[in-house]
Amino acid sequence: MRIRLMIAAATAAAALAAPAFAEDGEYRAALQRMITETASGTCPADIMGDQLLAACRQQLPQMSAGLASLGPVESISFVRAEDRPDGRVEIYAVRFAGGQTLNWGIGGLRDGKFDIAYAGG
Repeated sequence: MRIRLMIAAATAAAALAAPAFAEDGEYRAALQRMITETASGTCPADIMGDQLLAACRQQLPQMSAGLASLGPVESISFVRAEDRPDGRVEIYAVRFAGGQTLNWGIGGLRDGKFDIAYAGG
């Protein structure tokens, strides 16, 4: 009985000491699509909330040129998630073919559309 108790205690201690598995984001595909389509001169209306879409359309010429100058997206790595009053926001490190890596945030998902997307998070 004592040996079983010691083994159970050791197993429980090991489980508590083991690092938690890294959480993976859920919004990676939507972020890649937003970046890619905006770089090519289009705001994806089916995944952008009204205010985000309006801001995208207003800034499209500058954003499109800026994103296109970075080159295509090479990789997107999940960094962290934040629960905010306006919803979950996920932060990703986005690496572009031109060699630059920028942090991007995406979130505020409501009715299948995002209210938040930004670089520099």
